[in-house]
Amino acid sequence: MANMFSMKQIYLNGQFLPPQEAAISVFDRGFVFGDGVYEVIPVFGKRLFRLPHHLARLQISLAAIRLSNPLSEREWGDMLTRLIAAESANDQSVYLQVTRGVAPRDHAFPPDTKPTVFAYAQPLTYPSNEQLAQGVSAITIPDNRWHRCDIKSIALLANALLRQEAIDANAAEAILVRDGCVTEGAASNIFMVRGGHLVTPPKGPGILAGITRDLVLELARAHGISCAEDTIREPELERAEEIWMTSSTKEIMPITRLNRKPVGEGRPGKLHGRLLALYREYKQDFCAGRVE
Repeated sequence: MANMFSMKQIYLNGQFLPPQEAAISVFDRGFVFGDGVYEVIPVFGKRLFRLPHHLARLQISLAAIRLSNPLSEREWGDMLTRLIAAESANDQSVYLQVTRGVAPRDHAFPPDTKPTVFAYAQPLTYPSNEQLAQGVSAITIPDNRWHRCDIKSIALLANALLRQEAIDANAAEAILVRDGCVTEGAASNIFMVRGGHLVTPPKGPGILAGITRDLVLELARAHGISCAEDTIREPELERAEEIWMTSSTKEIMPITRLNRKPVGEGRPGKLHGRLLALYREYKQDFCAGRVE
């Protein structure tokens, strides 16, 4: 069983353990109800990238499900830093989740449960050079998820089913559409370029506001690139000059085929190249300690 795990240790409820020794109760509400939230944080040069932003989003999710944060910001940082130090890779991906804890099965919240806290770090897998050079495919699918997608919930069955539809269609991502408007990808945020103008759907309960998404907008504004958070209707997406998906692990990935048709000229566009270069420069500055 140990060969299934790429990480050397995990954190579970105050203990650092080999992953094969970790166990939780079958009555944990995360297991029974999907009653919990999570975060994924990239690590560059052994440093947690935009940790305050991720912890702020974690706090928003915890508040939304009426669960107290079990650790202080400093405790989160110390614990995650220890996990990172145990791994050899400079660039890693940290996963953490908090559930409501162990209680008899009842839909109502139990009054006095102790949250379950779980985290691990593993080497970060980057998109291939071929994917970045050629782009990937996506399909559009009706967004049939619940109406609180702004909560980073561990209950991801709907997202998994939608993503699998994309895989079955030989696509890398499903772009979700609700009431004729793009919301997000099954596991990413979506950007579109039209008339040289960068657009992404606005924040709200219909999307999970990505940390990478926000950084792309921050970089664009700082470098005079026209951008906005605005509604994207499906016909506009089909006529887009460029389409990207962003996430902490995909970073900024060009989508060059949509529903089996080329996007724009069928290859990554100039604006994608510019933003990717700015993003990589920001990462270098971060690793060198020039930005936080």
